[in-house]
Amino acid sequence: MRAYLEHVALKVADIDWHIRFFGEVLGMTLREEIPASGQLPRQAWTLGGLQLAEDPDFTGSEGRLMHLGIFVEDQAAVLEAAKAWGVTALPRGPNWLRLPGGLEVEILQEERPGAVAAALAVIPRA
Repeated sequence: MRAYLEHVALKVADIDWHIRFFGEVLGMTLREEIPASGQLPRQAWTLGGLQLAEDPDFTGSEGRLMHLGIFVEDQAAVLEAAKAWGVTALPRGPNWLRLPGGLEVEILQEERPGAVAAALAVIPRA
């Protein structure tokens, strides 16, 4: 079974500043943005793997990790294998797991066959 880290979700107090910084300084342009809705905060995704979630009242260090989003070749097999490791499914859905130490992981099924293999074939430092 193979997987790759598709995105890292960070909590930030000023989402607009972060969108501008990552876009203008690092070229990580906005891929998608959704407004706040109910319990969900305003969120933005960049090309390059960042998910930003706005929390204006957050007083901890900027960029507190929310969760890891990991694309896998076989979501059902990964979720089945994870059961033996003492993980807990979260209310957001069975593909949302809390590891025993508290880290949250979103397990995403690759959208087309071979996508994970193609992503893993990229060697950015080569």
